[in-house]
This record gives sequence, structure tokens and C-alpha cells, in this order.
Amino acid sequence: MTASGVQPSGALAGLRVLDLTRVLAGPWCGMFLGDLGAEVIKVESVGSGDDTRAWGPPFVGGESAYFLGCNRNKRGVCIDFSQPDGKTLLGRMLSSVDVVLDNFKTGTLARWGFDDAWFEQRAPQTVRCSITGYGEDGPDAQLPGYDFILQAESGLMSICGMPDGGATKYGVAIVDLATGMMAANAVQAALIARFRTGRGQKVEVCLFDTAIALLANVGNSHLATGKEASRYGNGHPTIVPYTTFDCADGPIAIAVGNDNQFARLAQLLGQPEWVTDPRFARNADRVVNRQAIEERVAVATAHWKSEALITAMRADGIPCGRVNSVAQALANPHTLARHMVIMAQRADGQVVKSLASPMKMKGTPLQVRLTPPHLGEHTREVLIVEFGCTQAQVDEWMRKGVVA
Repeated sequence: MTASGVQPSGALAGLRVLDLTRVLAGPWCGMFLGDLGAEVIKVESVGSGDDTRAWGPPFVGGESAYFLGCNRNKRGVCIDFSQPDGKTLLGRMLSSVDVVLDNFKTGTLARWGFDDAWFEQRAPQTVRCSITGYGEDGPDAQLPGYDFILQAESGLMSICGMPDGGATKYGVAIVDLATGMMAANAVQAALIARFRTGRGQKVEVCLFDTAIALLANVGNSHLATGKEASRYGNGHPTIVPYTTFDCADGPIAIAVGNDNQFARLAQLLGQPEWVTDPRFARNADRVVNRQAIEERVAVATAHWKSEALITAMRADGIPCGRVNSVAQALANPHTLARHMVIMAQRADGQVVKSLASPMKMKGTPLQVRLTPPHLGEHTREVLIVEFGCTQAQVDEWMRKGVVA
């Protein structure tokens, strides 16, 4: 489909978002808001732009696939905030939008003159979302945030990997992605609150807090028992059998969630005696005797072809699935039926493929209105049309390198 020129009709249509972020957590938040219909204006530095433009290969038309994956539904401008005119222009923009996203180091906007008092006086209805590495207080507040480091420090890495191996990170930047989603939720909550109060507010989301929250049931188990968490490979700390098993032609995932499902699995694998074995009868017993039951299941599944076993288990209501590669997952008929791989065409004819938003809204459907912007693609248009700058002003700023 052609992405340019489509009018927003999503749930957030009419809202204007100034996206001052770079890399992943902030841009991911901005893209979610744009997918929902908000008008998102992405501001990048003059010359280099968002760091992720160069994070490749692979590149598509000179821009990294990484950048293209988290910056659709945005118009792009370039401004040099180190120049006085750049800061003046930023002030005009901050007071003219509904939402401001930034992931500067803590205190940066305040040092530029845009502190709480400035917003209270000049932009009291603006929702400000600050995304940082470690938050605005605490001993590590001034440290920069990197997903990989936060996975390590939060304990997330310690619970990933094989029991007899080392800690390992998740396959994608899960802390960045989750932080972006948390930020998008918090921004929308603040907008709802604004309808009641008539005022905006400051929203703070940081990678450290998100990473700690992602410990979820594992973190709560430690709080309940005081025991250190362990690594279980593909297994689950409190549900067994709940892991991958090899069939004759490759691995599958089996997720037995309750004792009834276990009984059906035992029957299907020709081992009904497992159900009456006191080591395996209840889930709590199987957790204690994890190795013994997993070894037995592994012996039984090794004689099956994966497709045949998946078909049989699904017929019996036993949760299972193939362990797909990324290529297999993206080519899966269900992926395609759910329209999770989308294509959009840029004005120059280049087609950009990307992963779709998982949000499906019947009344206010999501749209791909804009492909990820080229560096500074919309600078002149946005400054003149959206923020009332004159042609002469923009020409002068471009001559001085304030904008590009």
C-alpha cells in the first residue's frame, strides 16, 4: 500500500507528539503512538541523525533495517539544539504539542531552560515523558542506559540460559522494547487524566525499573522464599513438563499447564503409569522430580515425527508448537493471515517491509500512513506548516546549520 498522504483516523488522531528520542525505547514508544493515529514529529541531530540509522548491515536504501523497524508513522526534522536559535525553536515546539518524548540524560531539558517551572508557565497541558536509563534519582541516576547492561544488572540475564552454562541475554533488546511500551501506556494514561484535570503532567519511565519489573513471577518467588533464582534453559521454574523436546526430525515446545493435560500427555505417549507415579502425579511433584520426568518425556518424543506429534497433542488439548526459525515464523500462514508483515511504499518508489503492530482495533483501525523518514525529510514542511515559521526563517536557519 502507499503510505504517504493518508489522513490519520486512529484512536489518537488529532494529538501531536514531539519525539526527541533516539535508538529504541523512545522511538518504539513514538511509533506505537503514531500507529494509533497520533501525528508524530521525530527530531534528529543535524548531520548524523538517530544512531540506529547506521546500525547495520542490513541496510535498505542506505538506512538500517533496525531504524526502519521503529520509526514509521513519523515525520522527520533535523535541528541543532546546541545553537541558540535551535533552543528557541525547541521552545516553540514544546509549547505547541500535546506530548513530548525525550530520552536525554537526566536534567538535560532543564539545563537548556525547559524545567518544570517553564512547562508550568508555557505549556501546562503538555504531557512530558522522560525515558532514561536509571531514573531521575538514586545513586545511578546519571548513568546512561543500555539494554544489554540493564539485562545484566537487573538479574534478567542470570535466569536466561542453560542450567550448566553461563547467563545469556534475550535475543532482542527486551528491556528497551518493554520500556517503550510502558512509556506509551503511561503517556495515554496521562492524556486521559488531562481530560479530567485540564492539565498535563510529567511521566518518567526508565530501563532499570522496567527490567526489575520484568522479573515478574521469578522476582516474586524470590521475595516469597528468599531463595536465589535459577536457570532452567527452556524450562519453567514452577511448571513441569514445560520445555522443548526433540522429535525424530527436530525440536518442539510442550507446555503442560495442569495435571489433566499431563494425564493426556502420558496417555498419548503410551506411558499411563506416569499419572499414578507419586513422583509425577501432581505438578508440585513434577517440579521436585523435574529431571526424571523430562528424561522420560524426551525418550518418548524421540520416536515421533514433529508434525504428527503436534497434531496428536493439539487434538488432545495439550499446548505445543514447532520451534521455528525467524524465517519460518514470518512465513507462517497464520502470521500472514494476521497481517503481521506489512509493506509500504515511499515517495521514491522504494518498498519497505516491516513487522506490523499487534494492536487490532475495529472502530479506529491502525494505519501505516508514513514510512520511516529520510534524515530531515520533512524539516521545511513541519516548521512552516505545523509551527508557523516563515520561509525566510527556515532558509536562514538552514544557511546557519540550525536545521537541515
